[in-house]
Amino acid sequence: MDLILWRHAEAFEMREIDNDLDRALTPKGERQAQRMADWLNQRLAHSTRILASPALRCQQTAKALGRKFKTLNELAPDANGEALLKAARWPDASEPVLIVGHQPTLGFVASYLLSSQPQPWTIKKGAVWWIRARSRDDVTQVVLQAVQSPDCL
Repeated sequence: MDLILWRHAEAFEMREIDNDLDRALTPKGERQAQRMADWLNQRLAHSTRILASPALRCQQTAKALGRKFKTLNELAPDANGEALLKAARWPDASEPVLIVGHQPTLGFVASYLLSSQPQPWTIKKGAVWWIRARSRDDVTQVVLQAVQSPDCL
């Protein structure tokens, strides 16, 4: 199974808006989201299930892909890693899953999957961490397939 963790692109700060869920992408964030969406669309399978936080900044980031996605309250800014993995059906989903979400949840999930320890790893705004679960000799292995930042595209 492939699990792709995509942190929303750069958004306006809280001091500029009253409700955290209403924070929109900045012009730079819109460019970041589009660059990463272009990169992802060259690599994602057509069967990829896309799940996004209800926060406006995640919705805008996901929309840059130009694909259908499902909004899940379980992926909101205060989400926990367990809820994220359950929504993705990790590691048993039959299709790749792309999650558009938030820090620190994405960093905790990446660290847990890759090191078996939930740690406060940072995923940059707009960046993608592509993690794969595969079976070798009846043992499930977790592989870091790719890490990509929109600043490097």
